[in-house]
Amino acid sequence: MKYLLSVLLLVTTFFSASLNAKEKYFVVERESESVAVIEDGLARRHMEHMHNMNHGIIKFDGDDAYLISRDGYIVKFDPKTEKVEAEYKTSKSAIGFVIGKNYVAVANYDDKSVDILTRDLKPIDKIVTGSKNVGIKIYKDMIIFAQMDNDKVTVLKDENAGKGTPKFKIFKEFKVGKMPFDAMIKDNTYIVGFFLSKAFGVIDLDKMTYSEIKVTAEDNKPVLKVPHFGFWSLSDDKTFIPAVGDNAVMVYDNHFNFIKNIETQGLPVFTSLSPDKKYLAVTYSGKDFPTIQIIDTKTLKVIKTFTFKGKVLHVRWSQEYPHLYVSVNDANQVNVIDTDEWFLQREIYQVKHPSGIFLYQTDNKK
Repeated sequence: MKYLLSVLLLVTTFFSASLNAKEKYFVVERESESVAVIEDGLARRHMEHMHNMNHGIIKFDGDDAYLISRDGYIVKFDPKTEKVEAEYKTSKSAIGFVIGKNYVAVANYDDKSVDILTRDLKPIDKIVTGSKNVGIKIYKDMIIFAQMDNDKVTVLKDENAGKGTPKFKIFKEFKVGKMPFDAMIKDNTYIVGFFLSKAFGVIDLDKMTYSEIKVTAEDNKPVLKVPHFGFWSLSDDKTFIPAVGDNAVMVYDNHFNFIKNIETQGLPVFTSLSPDKKYLAVTYSGKDFPTIQIIDTKTLKVIKTFTFKGKVLHVRWSQEYPHLYVSVNDANQVNVIDTDEWFLQREIYQVKHPSGIFLYQTDNKK
């Protein structure tokens, strides 16, 4: 009788947690033009015919979700019903997008433009730059992006100040280092990296001033190439940067003064900070593709190593539960790590060549 009661309690607890689940994971299925939907630890459904998902990216804003495909489509869908509501092809190759209060802006590669669309993906304007455009961000009533071919950063300002249909015009342009290729934004600071300059650029968006910072590692050695900023992790007092061509994660303070290198198992590609900023998950390339390591951000030491059954392409920390989701591309699995006890809790099947993992919180928490 006691055993039966224990089983019933376990089942009741599981279904109660399922009913109260606040998270839904949308996982890009890289080779299938599709997106897998994971809820309650299982692959429940697949969104089909989502265009070329080779580098698919999904973003959420309230009850709206947007997806950008490698072949230049932007798709709006309802993340609760998973129904596509609109789509628009901006170019043959789009690289990034941002969601504003009353617009969506898409940075294009091949037709060298930035598209401004309504939230329902109706075209408003196409701003031709004559360059591949990258690193698109929003600050207040401005859009900021880098022109890869022209060594420029452009600031567009909405002349209607966020009211009604936006009307973006060039507000300021900065000549920057050679071949900008990615950017990040923190508060009022836009940081842009370069392929061919041994530094990165910093723009104060309140003062509209530009400066360059040379990043160095141990013994004042220059960092010859800064990886994509999507791979950086920013805690309250530290910046973690994967070293390029070295088995290390470089640690700086928030003024980019070097602190130390954390020695890692392989060549790091991607770093991801836990919601409480206590831990950093690191993925690798080459022979260490199937591995991730966990770094304690206080001691700056590796505390755990996991090796999976194929290449790890992305990780995503749960915001509600002690879980880390890992896309294992070759194995057609998403694996879940328990981050309290640090063990492999679950292997989720029926996911085809997963890459990017994107989290939607169904109670609309940011």
